[in-house]
Amino acid sequence: MSDNWRTDADDEACAVAATVGRQLKLWREKAGLTAAEFGAAIGYGEDLVYKVEGGRRVPRPEYLDKADQVLMAGGRLSAMKEDVAVARYPKMVRELAKLEAQAVELCMYTTHNIHGLLQTEEYARALLRTLRPAYSQDELERMVAARAARRSIFDRTPAPELSFVQEEVTLRRPIGGTDVLRQQLERLLEVADLPHVDLQVMPTSRADHPGTAGLIQVLKFSNGSAAGRADGEFSGRPISEPRHLRILELRYGAIRARALTPDESRAFIERVLGET
Repeated sequence: MSDNWRTDADDEACAVAATVGRQLKLWREKAGLTAAEFGAAIGYGEDLVYKVEGGRRVPRPEYLDKADQVLMAGGRLSAMKEDVAVARYPKMVRELAKLEAQAVELCMYTTHNIHGLLQTEEYARALLRTLRPAYSQDELERMVAARAARRSIFDRTPAPELSFVQEEVTLRRPIGGTDVLRQQLERLLEVADLPHVDLQVMPTSRADHPGTAGLIQVLKFSNGSAAGRADGEFSGRPISEPRHLRILELRYGAIRARALTPDESRAFIERVLGET
């Protein structure tokens, strides 16, 4: 088995991994199995069993399912999969996913790549492979899984209002090759059909472009508060002060006004798909 089931160096992930590991060890010992016997029964090595039980590795969902079955835990170990997911994902992604899960409105302008919430798994995997230093294969799959999990935002009830503005170049750059790009464009068309989503394209030919400073994200919550960040403001740090958010909202509004309308954008994406 891979040695890359690492925990993140943050308190929350380490606490979850330690707690789950202790529970697994208690159930194994209660069943009278050695680590070697237990590992053989669930199809994993003895060394990995010790690392999971010691909180140094985060078990995959299938590990917990097999452990639950072998140790006859009655679903108690399988039930920890949701908690374990917290530790499996990078801290930054966990915190972003929590905010997205609470938001009632999200506004996102993306300049270089398709926004993470819109990415197919194949596109996300190909995009992450372009980064340097390179991720290991296990780290790569972990990041892809984290992005895929965030897509549950489209299925929430009640649905949040989602607004995306994508630069034209992000629709044309063949990340992962032609087939991956085509699948990604088809995914954009699917999302554009959702009633709570506005997807717009900013043409490269637009001269009076107010978004040249870079990415913008604004998340609004049911209690009236909000959070945001932008590449070109506040050193890229997340902000929540109303006077700072006003700047981002003003800029995002100007970007939306100069982008193609949602209907025009859908037709544009269909045209790019036909040319790809």
